[in-house]
Amino acid sequence: MADRQGPFRTFNFRLEIDGIAVAAFSDVNGLASEGEVADYRTGMDIPLTNRKLPGLRKYGPIVLKRGMVKDTTLWDWYHNIAIGKPDRRNGTVILLDEQRADVLRWHFESGWPNKMSISEFKASGNEVAVETIELIVENIILEAA
Repeated sequence: MADRQGPFRTFNFRLEIDGIAVAAFSDVNGLASEGEVADYRTGMDIPLTNRKLPGLRKYGPIVLKRGMVKDTTLWDWYHNIAIGKPDRRNGTVILLDEQRADVLRWHFESGWPNKMSISEFKASGNEVAVETIELIVENIILEAA
Protein backbone atom coordinates (compact mmCIF):
# COMPACT_ATOMS: atom_id res chain seq x y z
CA MET A 1 0.00 0.00 0.00
CA ALA A 2 2.95 2.38 0.54
CA ASP A 3 3.59 2.79 -3.24
CA ARG A 4 0.01 3.58 -4.22
CA GLN A 5 -0.20 6.71 -6.39
CA GLY A 6 -3.91 7.42 -6.67
CA PRO A 7 -6.84 7.77 -4.28
CA PHE A 8 -9.19 4.91 -3.48
CA ARG A 9 -12.58 4.78 -5.15
CA THR A 10 -15.74 5.10 -3.09
CA PHE A 11 -17.73 2.21 -4.58
CA ASN A 12 -15.88 -0.65 -2.81
CA PHE A 13 -17.02 -0.91 0.79
CA ARG A 14 -18.85 -3.14 3.21
CA LEU A 15 -20.57 -2.75 6.57
CA GLU A 16 -20.33 -4.84 9.73
CA ILE A 17 -22.54 -4.36 12.79
CA ASP A 18 -21.38 -6.09 15.97
CA GLY A 19 -18.89 -8.08 13.89
CA ILE A 20 -21.56 -9.48 11.54
CA ALA A 21 -21.44 -8.59 7.84
CA VAL A 22 -24.67 -6.84 6.85
CA ALA A 23 -26.18 -6.91 3.36
CA ALA A 24 -24.48 -4.69 0.79
CA PHE A 25 -25.32 -1.01 0.86
CA SER A 26 -25.25 1.30 -2.14
CA ASP A 27 -24.59 4.50 -0.15
CA VAL A 28 -22.95 5.36 3.15
CA ASN A 29 -22.58 8.96 4.25
CA GLY A 30 -22.17 10.87 7.48
CA LEU A 31 -18.78 9.47 8.51
CA ALA A 32 -18.08 12.89 9.93
CA SER A 33 -16.93 14.59 13.07
CA GLU A 34 -17.06 18.19 14.11
CA GLY A 35 -16.36 20.04 17.28
CA GLU A 36 -17.68 23.06 19.05
CA VAL A 37 -15.36 25.93 19.90
CA ALA A 38 -15.36 27.42 23.37
CA ASP A 39 -14.28 31.06 23.74
CA TYR A 40 -12.28 31.73 26.88
CA ARG A 41 -10.57 34.75 28.36
CA THR A 42 -9.12 35.50 31.77
CA GLY A 43 -8.80 38.89 33.38
CA MET A 44 -5.02 38.57 33.08
CA ASP A 45 -4.97 38.15 29.28
CA ILE A 46 -3.18 41.07 27.63
CA PRO A 47 -4.42 40.67 24.04
CA LEU A 48 -7.99 41.87 23.61
CA THR A 49 -9.08 38.62 21.98
CA ASN A 50 -10.59 35.39 23.21
CA ARG A 51 -8.72 32.12 23.34
CA LYS A 52 -10.26 29.34 21.29
CA LEU A 53 -10.54 26.02 23.14
CA PRO A 54 -11.79 22.71 21.75
CA GLY A 55 -15.28 21.89 22.95
CA LEU A 56 -17.62 18.91 22.66
CA ARG A 57 -17.38 16.63 19.60
CA LYS A 58 -20.33 15.57 17.46
CA TYR A 59 -20.41 12.54 15.14
CA GLY A 60 -22.67 11.44 12.30
CA PRO A 61 -25.48 10.71 11.84
CA ILE A 62 -24.48 7.89 9.51
CA VAL A 63 -26.99 7.32 6.71
CA LEU A 64 -27.06 3.93 4.96
CA LYS A 65 -29.01 3.08 1.79
CA ARG A 66 -29.57 -0.27 0.15
CA GLY A 67 -31.94 -1.99 -2.22
CA MET A 68 -34.95 -3.38 -0.36
CA VAL A 69 -34.49 -7.06 0.50
CA LYS A 70 -36.55 -9.59 2.47
CA ASP A 71 -34.22 -9.39 5.48
CA THR A 72 -35.90 -7.47 8.34
CA THR A 73 -32.86 -7.30 10.66
CA LEU A 74 -32.50 -3.50 10.41
CA TRP A 75 -36.24 -2.94 10.84
CA ASP A 76 -36.25 -5.21 13.89
CA TRP A 77 -33.37 -3.20 15.38
CA TYR A 78 -35.27 0.04 14.69
CA HIS A 79 -38.39 -1.45 16.30
CA ASN A 80 -36.44 -2.28 19.48
CA ILE A 81 -35.45 1.39 19.81
CA ALA A 82 -38.97 2.60 18.93
CA ILE A 83 -40.52 0.57 21.78
CA GLY A 84 -37.92 1.78 24.27
CA LYS A 85 -35.71 -1.30 24.40
CA PRO A 86 -32.04 -0.25 24.73
CA ASP A 87 -30.21 -1.76 21.76
CA ARG A 88 -27.01 0.13 20.96
CA ARG A 89 -24.54 -1.54 18.65
CA ASN A 90 -21.02 -0.98 17.39
CA GLY A 91 -20.13 -1.27 13.74
CA THR A 92 -17.55 -0.69 11.08
CA VAL A 93 -17.63 0.74 7.56
CA ILE A 94 -14.73 -0.81 5.63
CA LEU A 95 -13.24 0.71 2.47
CA LEU A 96 -11.83 -1.87 0.02
CA ASP A 97 -9.24 -1.52 -2.74
CA GLU A 98 -9.65 -2.82 -6.30
CA GLN A 99 -8.57 -6.32 -5.19
CA ARG A 100 -11.32 -6.24 -2.49
CA ALA A 101 -8.77 -6.09 0.35
CA ASP A 102 -9.52 -3.95 3.43
CA VAL A 103 -7.85 -0.54 3.31
CA LEU A 104 -9.47 1.72 5.93
CA ARG A 105 -12.02 1.14 8.69
CA TRP A 106 -14.36 3.63 10.33
CA HIS A 107 -15.53 2.13 13.62
CA PHE A 108 -18.67 3.63 15.12
CA GLU A 109 -19.67 3.14 18.75
CA SER A 110 -23.03 2.99 20.54
CA GLY A 111 -25.06 3.32 17.35
CA TRP A 112 -28.83 3.11 17.21
CA PRO A 113 -31.32 3.66 14.37
CA ASN A 114 -33.20 6.93 14.61
CA LYS A 115 -34.98 6.92 11.25
CA MET A 116 -36.03 4.32 8.68
CA SER A 117 -37.58 5.06 5.31
CA ILE A 118 -38.47 3.41 2.01
CA SER A 119 -38.32 5.06 -1.40
CA GLU A 120 -41.54 6.04 -3.08
CA PHE A 121 -43.51 3.30 -4.84
CA LYS A 122 -44.68 4.20 -8.36
CA ALA A 123 -46.69 1.91 -10.61
CA SER A 124 -45.25 3.64 -13.69
CA GLY A 125 -41.61 3.46 -12.56
CA ASN A 126 -38.93 0.80 -12.84
CA GLU A 127 -36.55 1.93 -10.08
CA VAL A 128 -35.28 -0.33 -7.32
CA ALA A 129 -37.01 0.04 -3.95
CA VAL A 130 -34.45 1.59 -1.58
CA GLU A 131 -34.51 1.51 2.21
CA THR A 132 -32.64 4.14 4.21
CA ILE A 133 -31.54 3.90 7.82
CA GLU A 134 -30.11 6.78 9.86
CA LEU A 135 -27.81 5.75 12.72
CA ILE A 136 -27.01 8.03 15.64
CA VAL A 137 -23.51 7.30 16.93
CA GLU A 138 -21.42 8.49 19.86
CA ASN A 139 -17.96 8.10 18.37
CA ILE A 140 -16.20 7.37 15.07
CA ILE A 141 -12.61 6.10 14.97
CA LEU A 142 -10.57 5.79 11.77
CA GLU A 143 -8.13 2.88 11.53
CA ALA A 144 -5.84 1.77 8.71
CA ALA A 145 -6.49 -1.89 7.85
